[in-house]
Amino acid sequence: MDSETTPTPQAPETQPAGPRRIVLVDDHAMFRAGVRHELGASPRVEIVGEGEDVATSVAAIVATEPDVVLLDVHLPGGGGAEVVKQVHATHPGIRFLALSVSDAAEDVIGVIRAGARGYVTKSISSDELLEAIDRVAGGDAVFSPRLAGFVLDAFSGSIDVASIDEDLDRLSAREREVLKLIARGYAYKEVARELFISVKTVETHVSSVLRKLQLSNRHQLTKWATDRKLV
Repeated sequence: MDSETTPTPQAPETQPAGPRRIVLVDDHAMFRAGVRHELGASPRVEIVGEGEDVATSVAAIVATEPDVVLLDVHLPGGGGAEVVKQVHATHPGIRFLALSVSDAAEDVIGVIRAGARGYVTKSISSDELLEAIDRVAGGDAVFSPRLAGFVLDAFSGSIDVASIDEDLDRLSAREREVLKLIARGYAYKEVARELFISVKTVETHVSSVLRKLQLSNRHQLTKWATDRKLV
């Protein structure tokens, strides 16, 4: 496996006496179980809480005040960025490391702008993840090499982040979920089944998305999402 992390160099922090305390946030129970299994044998970390959506994640983080939160970016209730915003409103010192299957520029930039200290993909090895956790806990910013390029592009102006955010901000969290599934080619019935809502509700959300984004049809919606690397 290729090396995944490219940390920003800083003076090393003294290694703590105990393990890094971690809250694991992901909406897939099997993935959380896999991370627990991979990291559980290491004395360097202790998983002290878990969350599967925005509400349960914020509650677990605030209750345990961990050293680092391992955060997926796609969560029911508003996404990983919303978790960061809500936690930092009352606990600004808690550090977040995004751990996601997505390497889309919009996801990377969105969660970093919200306040995460790093972003790595789920192809990372266990040893690399442990190193990334230590780095983030110590104050470093850690990114997979490709993702670091997105962040640099955003700061240099190569990616027009402001315009992307302005468009997306018109949509509710549920509308964004529907948008992404429709853009991936899901039929209305499949979207309804995936999100546990009715087909009529899906139709209502799609109509609202088209109206807010000033688009005319599903083809335009798919192109809009693809151009912004949302799918």
